[in-house]
Amino acid sequence: MRRRRIDTDTKLAVVLEGLRGQSSIADICRKYGISESLFYKWRDKFLTAGRNGLEYGTSDREVKMLKDKIAKLERIIGKQAVQIEILKKIESYGEIGSE
Repeated sequence: MRRRRIDTDTKLAVVLEGLRGQSSIADICRKYGISESLFYKWRDKFLTAGRNGLEYGTSDREVKMLKDKIAKLERIIGKQAVQIEILKKIESYGEIGSE
């Protein structure tokens, strides 16, 4: 079965309708032709982004970008730590040989 692309405005409408609680989640999902698990996935993303926005003033996308940057910097630090250890060993061998 081919997956259809649902635009952001429709996703927002679905989630808000579910949060209002005027209809059951099953009814909303039938109305929009989506599974309940997909609804809950959208709802959780919506609530997480809202929480991040209130707590950090950042969107989900910004948080992901920052986490990616941190991971990249940690990899660089790791490589540099290994290089430092290698240089220390080379230096200690040089001191032994010069005695």
